[in-house]
Amino acid sequence: MIGVDVHVIGAGLAGLSAALDLADAGARVALHEAAPQAGGRCRSFADQLLEREIDNGGHVLLGGNKAVFDYLDRIGSRAEMEAIAPAAFPFMDLATGETWSIRPNAGPIPWWIMAPSRRVPGTRPADYAEALNLYFAAETDTVARRLDPEGPLFQALWEPLCVAALNTNPREAAAKPLARVLAESFGKGEAACRPYLPCNGLTPALIDPALMALARRGVTRRFGVPLEALSVQAGRVTGLRFADGDVSVGDACVVLALPPYAVARLLPDLTLPQEMSPIVNVHFKLDAAVTLPGGTRLLGLVGGTAQWLIARGDVVSVTVSAADGLVERPNEAIAAMIWREIAKALGKPPFPVPPYRTVKERRATLRLTPKAETLRPGPLTATQNLFLAGDWTQTGLPPTMESAIRSGRAVSRAILQGHARPATIPREAPHDGARPT
Repeated sequence: MIGVDVHVIGAGLAGLSAALDLADAGARVALHEAAPQAGGRCRSFADQLLEREIDNGGHVLLGGNKAVFDYLDRIGSRAEMEAIAPAAFPFMDLATGETWSIRPNAGPIPWWIMAPSRRVPGTRPADYAEALNLYFAAETDTVARRLDPEGPLFQALWEPLCVAALNTNPREAAAKPLARVLAESFGKGEAACRPYLPCNGLTPALIDPALMALARRGVTRRFGVPLEALSVQAGRVTGLRFADGDVSVGDACVVLALPPYAVARLLPDLTLPQEMSPIVNVHFKLDAAVTLPGGTRLLGLVGGTAQWLIARGDVVSVTVSAADGLVERPNEAIAAMIWREIAKALGKPPFPVPPYRTVKERRATLRLTPKAETLRPGPLTATQNLFLAGDWTQTGLPPTMESAIRSGRAVSRAILQGHARPATIPREAPHDGARPT
């Protein structure tokens, strides 16, 4: 047990994870959040138009996300996640109406590719061996350089998986992070591939139970108070300037669990990846509970704009990742176009468009190009008592919920092991005085 004081700035999954670990180790933790609620990009909200609680985006866990499930167990909310078991990834080709389901087998040897009913129609077992190319990728390789865009699996499998996991077009996405995702899911068999969806929403599953767990551990919290600047003297953070006043840091540690663009405003001398990739989600309220082809709550789409459908009751949520060509279009045009594409899959007429809510996350995740991958920092900085957390930091995975929670754990380990000292490779120049946003 330790007696260190820690200020955690940001109450997304990374900040919540770090605060939980530190509090369990006996640290005195203060959690600060600029927004009026916790969760960051992983949250639910009450939508007045749909009269439903909806998620800001379509988030899916996999059974191989060990850090997330450990987090769920510690906050007591694993039961809030519903598994698709045995693992199945139903798909529909919107152009042809053809459907199929990817169904991995138990164990690491992928004999499922030998069964036509478990793989993409028209493909051969040998086609799946192409995935091995990812494991030999160079740092500069993109997914499309290692996986043939003209190959039989690219549009039907590799591209949907890449866009879902990396939120980056495979023609510019770094190959190595996708290799890690496949290694921790398909590389470990059916149980590691099982999709898990929140039964009642992201906030009831991942956020509210964490806040209650932190409160039981004595963590203090302040919401709706943005951090405007850091005071740094002699290589240490000495003060925090919030919108409502200054906080002296003293001997405490500071964790910035913020997006990279927010960290860059506070620490302009730090070299960080900052190009972000958007996600657009549209939530449609139907007149009855939704049944998707394949019989599960999840459906992958090819041949159209949207990539995934998630159903919960009478609401079906559509996710468009790497949505650069869509995010600036009017909400009405987006909803009408997507509804026309998915209506057939839902057994509904293309007109009229049902009630909908469009949610745009213009800076949803890091655009994970090979260059951005090399710029992702670890938890340590050149400022002795300052640490970085977030799904965009270097966790070995693309920016996902698993990555966010791993980053929080990496920060807590660094603090608990006494690593409040400069990183081996300095990432920022020492400076004195406050840094404005």
